[in-house]
Amino acid sequence: MSDSHSSDAKYDAEKAAPYAGDELGTQMWQVVKWADSFGVEVRGIERVPEEERHHANLYDSGFLWCSANMTISTLSLGTLGNSIWYMGLTDACLTIVFFNLLCTLPVALFSTWGMRTGLRQMVIGRFSFGSIGIYFPVLLNCIACIGWSVINTIVGASALRAVPGKHELPTAAGIVIIAVLTLFVALFGYKYVHAFERYASIPVFVIFVIMYGEAGKHIASSISAPGAATAASVLSFGGTIAGFALGWTSLAADYTVNFPADSNKTKVFLATYAGLNLPLIFVECLGACLMATFDSKTTWADAYDANGLGGLLGAPLSAMGGFGSFLLVLLALSIVANNIPNMYSFALTFQVFGKYAQAIPRMFLVMIGTVIYIVLAIVGADHFESWLDTLLVILSYWLAIYTIILIEEHYLFRGGSFAGYNLDGYDDHSVLPKGYAALLATGFGVMGAVLGMAQTWYVGVIGIKIGGPPYGGDIGFELSGSFAAITYPIFRYVEKKMIGR
Repeated sequence: MSDSHSSDAKYDAEKAAPYAGDELGTQMWQVVKWADSFGVEVRGIERVPEEERHHANLYDSGFLWCSANMTISTLSLGTLGNSIWYMGLTDACLTIVFFNLLCTLPVALFSTWGMRTGLRQMVIGRFSFGSIGIYFPVLLNCIACIGWSVINTIVGASALRAVPGKHELPTAAGIVIIAVLTLFVALFGYKYVHAFERYASIPVFVIFVIMYGEAGKHIASSISAPGAATAASVLSFGGTIAGFALGWTSLAADYTVNFPADSNKTKVFLATYAGLNLPLIFVECLGACLMATFDSKTTWADAYDANGLGGLLGAPLSAMGGFGSFLLVLLALSIVANNIPNMYSFALTFQVFGKYAQAIPRMFLVMIGTVIYIVLAIVGADHFESWLDTLLVILSYWLAIYTIILIEEHYLFRGGSFAGYNLDGYDDHSVLPKGYAALLATGFGVMGAVLGMAQTWYVGVIGIKIGGPPYGGDIGFELSGSFAAITYPIFRYVEKKMIGR
């Protein structure tokens, strides 16, 4: 693979030199050149030339997403149907299946775009939002990458704290352990991310199968009574599921840029789609199933009340003694596989802020992001569940807008082919659109989200009508995407007529 060559280091350092000419910038790039000799990836958001793309195993796209989602943070999502919306097991699992199958389609599609363009996901967004308008999605994606890392690390630390022993591991120590392990892989870059994720899901899958076996005889199946309240719960929980699945759309192309441009597009799409849905559905349904055991296993309910998700994870494994504790440690560390893409893509996303941001080497941005989410995770460790639900739903709003705009731009205005893109002009203001249409459509999408949202801190005028007061039902995800889908073609047509690009 071509992502760790000294010539690449020299190229990137020289490209960044006009914007990092001070002493600090020069010193950072000297460190990068030194790190390059150890295999650390140097390339940032620069387009990967076709002759340098030698990542031949197309199934790695599926393996990466399988490992990134075969984690306890995915399981925690499955518990929310019961813990927040009091849904029965059957309707919770049906909601999980439907919304995942729907919302992972754009992730699989965008994975093929990275292969065809050699560009990172947020850079591709410049061809719809323009070089300045893309700052809004970039800002939100940086927040998402940090926010997910915070939540994931809190989950992992709670599981480490739940490991039986004479001395309970402090939450802060667990957070630091997970963050340092994540940093090591994300720092080295693309090749090492894929190498780690290729196998990380295997032991975790085995543990989850064991947990299914332990929980199976205690699961009480139930379905919520039909009615407006149940419909509202399905839509609200579905928006949460959508936020998790759609969360990868803003990162998808980052992990296929080294695939040869003429690779089999269908194979990459299907590998990605399967790699996402197998763990998402399997693990989220396990979370829902564990919440349905409390009537039969009151000790598991007590463990959940006492230690949250960590207690729930440890309860089925506690009967295995020391071996069960070992399995719980492995589950806690599975969070690393989910955090790695967040930290790797955080650095690449930040560089899209412009030339000066691009001049900061990727490896230093990974370090900065790690320090930020360690601090936030320690501070927010006691607010996990409320943070999780709020972040997931808000993510579903903006990602629906971003996804719709990119897809409509590609198929309605560029003929569904990258022949209509000047890919080498990814950082050329004179080539890229102004982005007015995308920003206006985003504004209308936000309007739809506000009208349809139903959160504890705000319920929209349409959202309140879905399930009735005081909570209503959240359809902000559906309305934000619909409003953007209707308005973007209109605004983009006018923009092209007036500006010409």
